[in-house]
This record gives sequence, C-alpha cells and structure tokens, in this order.
Amino acid sequence: MASDKIPMTREGAEAIKRDLKHLKSVERPKNVHDIGVAREHGDLRENAEYHAAKERQSHIEGRIQMLEDRLARAEIIDVKKLSGDKVVFGATVKLEDTDSGAKTQYAIVGETEADLKKGRISITSPIARGLIGREVGDTVRIRAPGGEREYEILEVLFVEYPPDTEEEEAR
Repeated sequence: MASDKIPMTREGAEAIKRDLKHLKSVERPKNVHDIGVAREHGDLRENAEYHAAKERQSHIEGRIQMLEDRLARAEIIDVKKLSGDKVVFGATVKLEDTDSGAKTQYAIVGETEADLKKGRISITSPIARGLIGREVGDTVRIRAPGGEREYEILEVLFVEYPPDTEEEEAR
C-alpha cells in the first residue's frame, strides 16, 4: 500500500515543499536549540522543558517523514492541461442546489489540499465522489453527513485554484 500514488495538483505539491522547507530550516533548528537550553537546566528526569522539547522534536520529525512520503508518492496533475465537460480530479465545478437555488463552486483536489472554506474538496469526499464522471447539465443526488442534496452541474472549469474570496474573483 505504501506505493499507492496520491493525486495532487501542482499547487498542492508546492505547498508541501514549502511546509517541508519551513520544518527543516526553521522548526527543526529552533527545537534543537530548545533541547540544548533545557539540557543545561540540570536533571533531565524532572525537566519539563526538556521533555516538552523532545516531544516536539518527535512531532516535527513525524511530520517531515509524512510530508516526504506524500511528496514521493504524489501523482502531480496539471489542471491547466485538462479540458472537457466531465468532472474529473482537478476540475472546478459550479453547482446549483435544486431545492434552494443556492449556487456554489468546488475545486476537486487531493486530500492534503482540501480546505472547504476556500472551496477545495477532497477527491474522497462524498460530494466529489458523487460528481466524478458527471457532465454539465447532469443532476446529481449526493448523500453527505448533512443529509441528501440534489445539485445540477452548471459548469466544469479547469483552472488553478479558484480565487479564495469574492474580492479576488472581482479582480
């Protein structure tokens, strides 16, 4: 299972690289310094600062390993090279709730890139699974934790991450 590829947009891979760089060049050295300072306080058995710093070191190293693994298994999808009316990984989908008429849009991204507040949903989410393979004009019933919803697919776009706010969208 360790060889399973993880679909990811180029932007998602870049975000992981930035996170790794920060962990290795800022967090890790700072933590090493903190361990050294705590060691100077004497008896390590009863030194709370030392134990906290060692625990933090474990978290940092675990996160580095996890991110390096994800990056190594990443299957980078260049969204700008995709096209068509079908919903696939990387697509930004404009939807209309058939009951309320409310319109929304989601970019279908990898698990590590998902951020509902920014309109980015994981490929493994119930909504994304219900949309994959569908086309513009299709009506889709999706069973989500909040109950069953019905959406009409209004548009399928292939753009890098959609704007984070309405203000950016207006530019």
